[in-house]
Formats: sequence, structure tokens, C-alpha cells
Amino acid sequence: MDTEDGSVKYVLTGDGAGTVFEIDENSGDIHATRRLDREEKSSYTLSAKAVNKTSGHVLERASEFVIKIHDINDNEPKFSKDTYVASVPEMSNVGAFVMRVTATDADDESYGNSAKLVYSILQGQPYFSVEPETGVIRTALPNMIRENREHYQVVIQAKDMAGQMGGLSGTATVNITLLDVNNSPPRFPHSTYHLSTAESAEVGSSVGQIKANDADAGENAEMWYSIVEGDGQDVFSVITDRTIQEGVIIIKK
Repeated sequence: MDTEDGSVKYVLTGDGAGTVFEIDENSGDIHATRRLDREEKSSYTLSAKAVNKTSGHVLERASEFVIKIHDINDNEPKFSKDTYVASVPEMSNVGAFVMRVTATDADDESYGNSAKLVYSILQGQPYFSVEPETGVIRTALPNMIRENREHYQVVIQAKDMAGQMGGLSGTATVNITLLDVNNSPPRFPHSTYHLSTAESAEVGSSVGQIKANDADAGENAEMWYSIVEGDGQDVFSVITDRTIQEGVIIIKK
């Protein structure tokens, strides 16, 4: 269209017209007024038409077009939590499931590898491992003993660009506790104890206390004392003090 007489101007309408996009009313050139973010809005539908400057009459039918914002890798992966808490029984086999962590990336999944995530472990080896594609954390050492070490801090990284150089990354911390299993028998600190009592002691009176130690935790460390052999079984018995986990030997008769 010949616009040399200055009687024609171009008008822009639609998504973001006048705010995100502007049109040069004389040339019809369209340009963005600010930085565009695909994660905010991925496409804009606009219409441009030519009108008479004086009368406003439409001189050229409106043309509709769509501006699509191409993605760049400008968003780092983010985990659903900064810190996770998990547990697994002690002495679990290698490969035992601990938990799954998940990260997301706001970049376009359908465009390149900007949102293709790969998981890796930055801290926590050789005790634990993570599956690169799923974020599933598993045990990596056999026979981990709670009595040796109960708590572990694992740091997991999610990196986009399929883990390649130049990809953006995010991290999360996983605090893992080994749960107790009943794998430690009670042990007395001495193999022989020497106790005495007066011959006039009354039935039910205490002769002495003995105490064993159990390296397990919770219910697995609760003990029950009994006399299993000896020539004094008819004279003495033992009761369990559940509060302090001691065996109290008393006169039976």
C-alpha cells in the first residue's frame, strides 16, 4: 500500500498490544517493548490493520498472526522440597528403596533438552545412590548398622540439558535415618556376679541387681530377666524392673 502521502497509519490490537508489543504507525514494523518470558506467556495473538489517519476508515483488512516465544534454558530445576526426611531399616540389602525425590523445570519440555532432568548424588556416597532418570534413592552398601551410624545426610542434584555441560541445576537435602532391627543380643558387662544376703532376710527382700546392655533401640532394647539354671532356683527368683531395665534378685522362700 502506498503511504507516501501520510494518510495511512497502522493499528495493532490483540494480546499485549500497546503494552508488550507496539507498532510503528507509519511503517507497520512491530517490536517488543520489554523482555519476553515464555514461562509467563508462550504465545500472543495479534491483529494489524491499515486505516485512514483522518477518517479512521479501514483501508486494508486486518491480518491476524501469532507470535510464539521460543524457549531458552533460563530456569533451573526446583525440587518440591528443600529438605526431605526418609528412613530405611538397618541391614537392608543393596538396592533397597529409600524414597523418591522429584524436581520440575519451568522450561519447555517439547523444545530441546531445557527441561530434560538427570539426577545425581553429590553427598551420601558410598552409602546411597540415586537413579538418574527417576530420582529414586536406594541403599548402596550392604549391612549398614544403626549401632555404628544412625543418621545420614544426602544431597541430590537435578540438572537440566540432560545433565550435559552448561545445564542449570538445583539441589535438595535428604536426611535418612536407619531404623532399628533386633540384631543385638543383651550382654552383661560381667560374666560372674557375687551377691550376698543375711540368712535372716525375709522372703521377697532384694539380694541385688544385675543389668545387661542392649545396643538396639526402642522395643528391641527392652529386656526380661529370668533364671535359666543354677542350684538356687528354688531359693531365689528374679524380677524385671521395666523402668530402669534391671533384673532384681529376690529371696523366693
